[in-house]
Amino acid sequence: MASPVSPRAGSRAGRRRLLLVGGCVAVAGLIAGVLAGTGVLTSGGSRATGDASGQGLSGGTIAAPVAALTPRQIRTAYDLAPLAAKDIDGSGQTIIVVDSFGSPTISADLAHFDSYFGLPAPPSFRVLQPTGPVPAYNSHNSNRVGWAVESTLDVEWAHVMAPGASIVLVETPTSENEGTTGFAQIVAAERYVLRHKLGQVITQSFAATEQTFPSVASILSFRSAFQLAARAHVTVLGATGDTGATSDEYNMKDLYPTRAVSWPATDPLVTAVGGTQLSLRPNGTRLAPDTAWSDSGGGTSIAFPRPAYQNGVSAVTGNARGVPDVAMDASCRSPVAVYGSFYPSGARWTPVCGTSLATPLFAGIVALADQYAGHGKPHGLGLINPAIYTIAARHEPGIVAISAGNNSQTFVQDGQHYSVPGYAAGPGYNLVTGLGTIDAASFVPELARLAG
Repeated sequence: MASPVSPRAGSRAGRRRLLLVGGCVAVAGLIAGVLAGTGVLTSGGSRATGDASGQGLSGGTIAAPVAALTPRQIRTAYDLAPLAAKDIDGSGQTIIVVDSFGSPTISADLAHFDSYFGLPAPPSFRVLQPTGPVPAYNSHNSNRVGWAVESTLDVEWAHVMAPGASIVLVETPTSENEGTTGFAQIVAAERYVLRHKLGQVITQSFAATEQTFPSVASILSFRSAFQLAARAHVTVLGATGDTGATSDEYNMKDLYPTRAVSWPATDPLVTAVGGTQLSLRPNGTRLAPDTAWSDSGGGTSIAFPRPAYQNGVSAVTGNARGVPDVAMDASCRSPVAVYGSFYPSGARWTPVCGTSLATPLFAGIVALADQYAGHGKPHGLGLINPAIYTIAARHEPGIVAISAGNNSQTFVQDGQHYSVPGYAAGPGYNLVTGLGTIDAASFVPELARLAG
């Protein structure tokens, strides 16, 4: 049984991670972690035939090709069936996925993924390289394989959540690395997307620790794309990272021995997505309530003050911007199945986890709300954070509190043991799962009404 891959990573004290969040892709290796109990991650039975609504999961159970969750299980867990019954599947909307390098086989891999699970192809799938051509792919370069894993995860699982939405994968020619390289190209690519009005929601599963930037001013210099997105009514999402209450140092190998968070998730113009752990039956219903993923990034920013929409949770955040805002599945005990043919050994299915998963999952949810608000026409909700906090303050059923778990971290580094105290989940806002996770059947119309 393969160990799940978290698409972002370095090697630390013998524990391998793939941590694109937290700064960089270092290795596309396997991480330590034991999959949850039998019957939780895999679905038995026969493959079903897809239908035009993208609910190809309704005619039977499609067995997972690896020990990981399937589209049917995730869609059931987040209560998408009532929306699909009303033809709310993201139609008319476009999700923008932004990644360094991308994947050379993404079109064929998405088609294989869809065929296996009975999902329809997206109405349109495009790959753009607006800041220059991507260098030739080398399957023996772990950095390139890592970004290919990331890009494939983003595309396949955003599509799972909103199968009626179009997708644009925006690839940049430079690797995003801790606080320095790659962000200029990413910002330029996002500005291109926004100027050409190519989509309604942008999902980003990369980040850099705030402390690794030369100064706060250097962070602020990269905000122009988010400011443009807010004016253009485009929603921007960012993953909070996979190193709990701390984050990667500049060398991309070590962790800070103190609390730290990562940008762009900390930007007030970005919706920060943290991680949960699911415990599901083979049919996707819950065996137990969701818990906080122990490696979910969360904490308070050293660069951004508390935005007005977090005034109601100032007792938790203090005067700083707190992250995350919401949380979705990210745990390596509840990974998802991802198909890629870019590996040195050839095509394979891999269980993948991390907030790199949580973020495209939520991007699909936003696309559903865009459709709901726009009645099927392209309709961007823009900055949704004020609406999300209002939904939570009103105790609407669309946001489900996470009451158990924390993101404290213990690790060995340079022969020394470190412990970074994290934050505990609980009723109301917290710095590991934010306001909580979502029930899409309620959340989508709530968000459409308030943000639309």
